[in-house]
Amino acid sequence: MRYAEVNASAPGITDVTSQVDDRFCTLRWRWPDGVQAVYIHKTSAEAADIGTGDDPPVGMKLYTREEYKSNNGYRDRLDEIGLISYTIFARLAENGETALVRQNDGVNRVMVSAGKARIYYSIQQKKALFGKQKTVHMAITAEVPVARDVLCYVKKRGGHPAGKEDGILFPFVQDFAPGRNVLPPIEIGKDDFVRIFFTDGKKYGLYYELVPE
Repeated sequence: MRYAEVNASAPGITDVTSQVDDRFCTLRWRWPDGVQAVYIHKTSAEAADIGTGDDPPVGMKLYTREEYKSNNGYRDRLDEIGLISYTIFARLAENGETALVRQNDGVNRVMVSAGKARIYYSIQQKKALFGKQKTVHMAITAEVPVARDVLCYVKKRGGHPAGKEDGILFPFVQDFAPGRNVLPPIEIGKDDFVRIFFTDGKKYGLYYELVPE
């Protein structure tokens, strides 16, 4: 399998549209004359190497024009989170070899939002009656696996932190599995307060929603 550059004899895919309903995405597009099948590649929007290498990407799905007509498009389940990229390559047969039409203008690609996974967190602080410290119990409940570098906690004296820069930032040392993750308790000063934040709100806010319990 190799690439063919788009031209008059190797027309590309156009008019790609998407519709998301109940975790399913339906894609539709305009088929070039003479093209009876396409290859569909699905990846995260962060992957920027589609169509840039010498060889087509792996993990593509062959989809015929007859299937398209029967199903009124291409329907795919969204098990991922965040932005998903679908790229549709027209399939040609040249001298017994399969060629995919590469479109550098990106007209054959569409971005779809698969939604955000929720991360619930709870923070409980317990202070001894006459102690100079208090114990903080934190728990993270995740709908999907979450890497440790997605979240951090911030400690501030005299009030609750307003952001990750408003106090002393501490990283987490373990990844979070789906379900409830109870963290080891920590000791802080009696006038200190702790709050959990994204380490990069702009980046991880596309994929997760941080919700206090």
